[in-house]
Amino acid sequence: MVADTTTDTRAILRHLFNVAVAAAHPAHLLSRCLPPAPEGRIILLGAGKAAGSMIAAAETHYLDTLGLPKDRLAGLGVARQGYGCATRVVPVLEAGHPMPDQAGVDATARILDLARNAGPDDLVLALLSGGGSANWIAPAGALTLAEKQAITRAMLRSGAVIGEINCVRKHLSRIKGGRLTALARPARIVSLAISDVPRDEPSAIASGPTVPDPTTLADAKAIVAKYRIELPASASALLDNPAMETPKPGDPLFADAPFTIFAKPADSLAAAAAAAKAAGYEPVSLGADVEGEARDVAAAHAAMAKKLMAQGRRAAILSGGELTVTISGNGRGGPNQEYALALALALDGAKGISAVAGDTDGTDGGGGAASDPAGAFVDPATLARARAAGLDPSALLADNDSTGFFERLGDLLTPGPTLTNVNDLRAILIDPQAAA
Repeated sequence: MVADTTTDTRAILRHLFNVAVAAAHPAHLLSRCLPPAPEGRIILLGAGKAAGSMIAAAETHYLDTLGLPKDRLAGLGVARQGYGCATRVVPVLEAGHPMPDQAGVDATARILDLARNAGPDDLVLALLSGGGSANWIAPAGALTLAEKQAITRAMLRSGAVIGEINCVRKHLSRIKGGRLTALARPARIVSLAISDVPRDEPSAIASGPTVPDPTTLADAKAIVAKYRIELPASASALLDNPAMETPKPGDPLFADAPFTIFAKPADSLAAAAAAAKAAGYEPVSLGADVEGEARDVAAAHAAMAKKLMAQGRRAAILSGGELTVTISGNGRGGPNQEYALALALALDGAKGISAVAGDTDGTDGGGGAASDPAGAFVDPATLARARAAGLDPSALLADNDSTGFFERLGDLLTPGPTLTNVNDLRAILIDPQAAA
């Protein structure tokens, strides 16, 4: 029997989040996808929040399972700050995210050298995950790091979705948009990835450094115009330069360069749905590719939850994807926390409805620290407890200060770095018995 107290409901919500994370962890999944050892070296190049855990899993496979000597492995991983982990041969460095930094520039220079020096008997194994776009940073032309940071900051604040942001990134880079594959030839290149993007589009994961790019310079310029992003002259020159066009689908450069996604948001959502069913809730899945403004999505989900409650259904509304926040205030937060605060306001204390929204990588926006929260919990008493504490939920939402709101209530979800990333998990539990 599943208890319907607030404490037990929160434990169920936390369990659903943990199950979703475990279903996407490289330690459980990567080894079955790793290619056979080549005649030469295996050069492991890791990018993103799972770079360290993927390299560690690959080392275990090649060194322990296959018994290769350590000198057969080379490479480098670049992970978000706080997301490194212990490895035996291939070092893992940490760099800034979501804002690129000099550590990322220096590490990416080493990645480019490793690819450039790969020989025809070598295997370049690209291990890609969310966050790789910021961690592998190699500005093209005369573009400086400071200018790239300003462009990134403006796009993150604009409300642009991740695919649009990555389109611009690809056309300002020496590594993104298939350029790593061009550099690593004649070595064989195999890519293994964790998807953190809608519809699992390979060219969007870590900005597609090893795959053809379907977007164009014209697309990038249109996105810049759409969101009124002010570009420095160095960036405008790159977008006006035909030589900066990325290699496209059908280019023979990508022959025999397989790309496999071994962990997908849909897999984690399915695992959470199975766990919700086991806990006595009817899973209602909205899919793994939900996009939109966090506040608008929250309002729609609150209306759905109330409808299910009115129908007397004990259900769990589950969704993945990545929401956006158009920033107009000065507070702290991220898409999941903003969604949770907007959801609490839309539910307005409705009995029997509780929720969690969290980023499976362990951090949700914020200041870029590994200690940032992943998201937040909502329960029927959220607004009442907030007002008793002297908080104005609507004002804090207007100031984009969802972290400040949930921090005061002790309702933040803080798992720390999970070393994987399949975007967000949102779960709303509806229990008519608890509302009676």
